Amino acid sequence: MKWKKYLSLTRAGILEALQYRLGLFVMVIGNLIYLIIVYFLWRAIYASAGTDVVNGMTFSDTLIYLVLATALFAFMEMYIVWEMGRSIQTGAITLTLLKPMSYRSYSFWNCAGGVIVQFFCTFLPTFLVVLLVTKGAIPLGINLLYFAVSVILSVSINFSIDLFVGTICMYTESIWGINIMKQVVVLLLSGATIPLAFFPEPLKTIAYCLPFQSIYNAPLSLLLTANPQPSVIAETLGMQLVWSIVTMGFSRLFWQVSLRRITVNGG
Repeated sequence: MKWKKYLSLTRAGILEALQYRLGLFVMVIGNLIYLIIVYFLWRAIYASAGTDVVNGMTFSDTLIYLVLATALFAFMEMYIVWEMGRSIQTGAITLTLLKPMSYRSYSFWNCAGGVIVQFFCTFLPTFLVVLLVTKGAIPLGINLLYFAVSVILSVSINFSIDLFVGTICMYTESIWGINIMKQVVVLLLSGATIPLAFFPEPLKTIAYCLPFQSIYNAPLSLLLTANPQPSVIAETLGMQLVWSIVTMGFSRLFWQVSLRRITVNGG
């Protein structure tokens, strides 16, 4: 019976996402413009470097990585922080808290519908286009299975981080600046804007010790490797699993502690 509730929420999320077709279209156009800028920027970087390989990556490798990272970002973005901030400011969060389901479960499964829609509308078409344009530069094999498992863990980590940041709104009652800062930090340290291979060694070491690289860099590294070594697979997925549990625990604890401070404007 519990799964029927979750599936109903996911179905509602899918229907809601499909109602805003113009929003999907604008997002696709925005991502396309961003990718055009990325293409010319990195082409200039490689031209100025005077070599075909920089930090172990060719221009083609870098472009494929960044295109897929952009598609992953569009696919996994749940907008939990914005929703939490708005519901806390308006007091609508009290209605959600009265539901016979935890706030975390309700938010996750409701947003899961949007994630599914984004997968078919953004990531899958981008993946197929890259596959056709590069004529097989992306290996198709067991790595796809590892990638799928890795993405599930990435979604869990990303959701927990968003829930943690969104909870801060209970203290600030304003989340815009904090969320912008969160997005900048996550996109930078996850390798979504600049591949981690280009980071200076100290910063690269720090980035690999943080949960952010498990969101984008980890699944992409498994996807773009034809025959990843068992030790690499175990290390990558194991690290993601650990961060999934840790971020879930911290976000849940912070939520429980912060719930005592909630105030409803006007009430």
